[in-house]
Amino acid sequence: MEAILHLHNLNKSYAGFPALKNVDLEVEPGRIMGILGPNGSGKTTLIKIVAGLLQPSSGEVMVCGMVPGMQTKALVSYLPDVNHLPTWMTIPGLIQYFNAFYEDFDPERAFGLLDRLGIDQSRKVTALSKGTREKLKLALALARRARLYLMDELLEGIDPVARMVTIDTILEHFDTKGSLIIATHLITDVEKLLDEVVFLKEGEIILSGSTEDLRLEKKRSIEGIYKEIFS
Repeated sequence: MEAILHLHNLNKSYAGFPALKNVDLEVEPGRIMGILGPNGSGKTTLIKIVAGLLQPSSGEVMVCGMVPGMQTKALVSYLPDVNHLPTWMTIPGLIQYFNAFYEDFDPERAFGLLDRLGIDQSRKVTALSKGTREKLKLALALARRARLYLMDELLEGIDPVARMVTIDTILEHFDTKGSLIIATHLITDVEKLLDEVVFLKEGEIILSGSTEDLRLEKKRSIEGIYKEIFS
């Protein structure tokens, strides 16, 4: 089975400062992977390279067997850590916009996700709270029938109760024909989602593997391993 994502000896530097160092990574179809690390560890840089928004300094990046570009962008649903939605638009207007822009966007699925997340569809984006905007971004990302979903700091700005609903929504609607990568430092909430984890520290992978194997090997939760590594 061909990997959805393949990274080999990936490096990225900014003005001579290394942000990613010799990263090797593969993600198989149907898997949910967590890229775990504190702010500044290189998570967003890695996600942006896979999304085709940044060029690596060196190394190999393959998404569905292709170098990131226009073809792969049509296969990747990217949820950034910043608000990228036009604030003047209404939510139904956003649905129409995404439907016109992405061939794999499913409007019916989008409206169902909005209902599941408790979002008032009559409002404009500018009238939404930060947490509701984050849930709206999630609904739009999951409404695509993509091969690879990239979510950067998914739960940032969402209150603890809404986080539970968000995680359950992902579990209910994740398409196992694709793969999902979540970059986060909020381990408690996402741990039950993850099939595999990668611990990223100062741009380097210092530990990776299946969540089940790591729990057995380390005799603690993924959150416990995270605290051990980064405390």
